[in-house]
Amino acid sequence: MDDNKVIRQLIRVNLELEGFEVVTAADGAECLDIVHQVSPDVVTLDVVMPRLSGLQAAARLRADPRTKDIPLVVVSACTQSEVEGGQAVGVDAFLAKPFEPMELVGIVQRLMGRKAGGDVEGAVDVGGGSPTLGV
Repeated sequence: MDDNKVIRQLIRVNLELEGFEVVTAADGAECLDIVHQVSPDVVTLDVVMPRLSGLQAAARLRADPRTKDIPLVVVSACTQSEVEGGQAVGVDAFLAKPFEPMELVGIVQRLMGRKAGGDVEGAVDVGGGSPTLGV
């Protein structure tokens, strides 16, 4: 999930090149809708989002029994307050912008318990990508 279309596309393309199926959302509210429809394996979240921030979306995902165990990755500036807020709601990993695409791929693969080069599907990108990866 990212409100920046270019960032969403960057995340999508790089994850799809590694075999992930990616679903994107433009904000936190749309992310929640998509996550409930798709049941992604991993969700990436930007913090600063319209309607519902990435951290608010993460808190709602953690509070919902259907989504509480989905790995969450914050892809943002990763300021001290963002990291602390993310840790407080149970975010699994943080990736600071700007980032190297392979760093994101590695984090997603690690969270999915897959080795690099393995067959992976399912993610949602809120702002970006999904194996199903939700971004």
